[in-house]
Amino acid sequence: MRYVSTRGGMAPKAFCEVLLEGLAPDGGLVVPEHYPAVDALTLARWRRLAYPELAFAVIRRFVDDIPEEDLRALVAKTYTKEIFGTAEITPLRTLEPGLHLLGLSNGPTLAFKDVAMQLLGNLFEYALARSGEELNILGATSGDTGSAAEHAMRGKQGVRVFMLSPHGKMSAFQAAQMYSLQDPNIFNIAVRGVFDDCQDIVKAVSGDAAFKARYRIGTVNSINWARVVAQTVYYFKGYFAATRSDDEQVSFAVPSGNFGNIFAGHIARMMGLPVRALVLATNENDVLDEFFRTGRYRVRAAAEVVPTSSPSMDISKASNFERFVYDLVGQAAGVVAELWRKVDRDGGFDLAGTPYLEQLPKFGFVSGCSTHADRLATIRATYQKYGVVIDTHTADGLKVALDHRTPDVPTICLETAQPAKFAETIRAALGRDPDRPPGYAGIEALPQRVEVMDADVAAVKAFIARHAGG
Repeated sequence: MRYVSTRGGMAPKAFCEVLLEGLAPDGGLVVPEHYPAVDALTLARWRRLAYPELAFAVIRRFVDDIPEEDLRALVAKTYTKEIFGTAEITPLRTLEPGLHLLGLSNGPTLAFKDVAMQLLGNLFEYALARSGEELNILGATSGDTGSAAEHAMRGKQGVRVFMLSPHGKMSAFQAAQMYSLQDPNIFNIAVRGVFDDCQDIVKAVSGDAAFKARYRIGTVNSINWARVVAQTVYYFKGYFAATRSDDEQVSFAVPSGNFGNIFAGHIARMMGLPVRALVLATNENDVLDEFFRTGRYRVRAAAEVVPTSSPSMDISKASNFERFVYDLVGQAAGVVAELWRKVDRDGGFDLAGTPYLEQLPKFGFVSGCSTHADRLATIRATYQKYGVVIDTHTADGLKVALDHRTPDVPTICLETAQPAKFAETIRAALGRDPDRPPGYAGIEALPQRVEVMDADVAAVKAFIARHAGG
């Protein structure tokens, strides 16, 4: 398996060559030259596997330059009951016949990002030990990626983490999960701005080839290919849990801001998983919903990004979306490069009236958006009807899932975080605080270690240089 850039300017590389990288040298994103096909016999065999064995089987299709026994050990070390609280890792909960929640928030930071990030931490440590190098990870978070990355990398040999987050834009619980960490290899930077400002800084730093090489800059954002591959596994696991035979179809509903989680579902579908629809749910920041309804991709200015009660989706520029567009245009890298030149120049592009838009239905995407009022109503209704408390992002997913539900196809909604992370909104919906898992009481009161600065690329570079060596 070899990897290329969505914009065509990178010679094919092996998995370990792209593992520690962020953007490709040409500014594009790393994608495989092809998606490995999974036939009916393979699906039948995979159905019987426990999560660690299934994860190895899926990931092995994309990783052929790590010895089999090493990769198997890394996966087995990652997906344990001790880390995820259950041997199922991603348990399926049935709300009613044909409607399910796939539990992805059982890891250390109570969010779905842990499923991939825990593996990424072990992969990074393995690759760095093999090469004798060190890595400075630069990332941006709108809420959950940062804490998942920091908890996965804390104490790892040869790794430092520099995580950018929008100052004052996350829940108090989310901020405390990151800022309360005192590990010497973890650095938090709160940027005066919105998530897109943080993401733009990461891309700007990654685009400075000399700085990136001198300070060995890598990334854990969803632009990291290994993260996306790891997320693909739970689509297979969810499918097997919700069906009895391998000729059944399901639909997956996914709350989405940066397009990474649902893109993993797209990969699974391209590999051959019987997925009828990928239901994309946004909040009021509906750049992705607008595209799938109209063919227009319009990046919002920072001032247009609405702070919402599902803050991890307060994103106007979906970084993983470029990977899907690469498939949509028939993997024509030149077309992708030109479209993203339009994004940089004009703030977006419009595929209406092009042959590419006519191809969109074959990929199975449908979309919708959810508002604060919708979130409150969905949280309340889900508790009253099923006795289940869901978080705000999962509420967005479930609301849009119900809008697109078809009676003959099971719908699996991806539960992306535990409600304890968003107590204020849960209190508004249900009149009480959500339960907190053991060990998280009083987390907001812990001492915090964070540097606040303006959205300034040079200032972030200087901070990295002071703390990273070179």
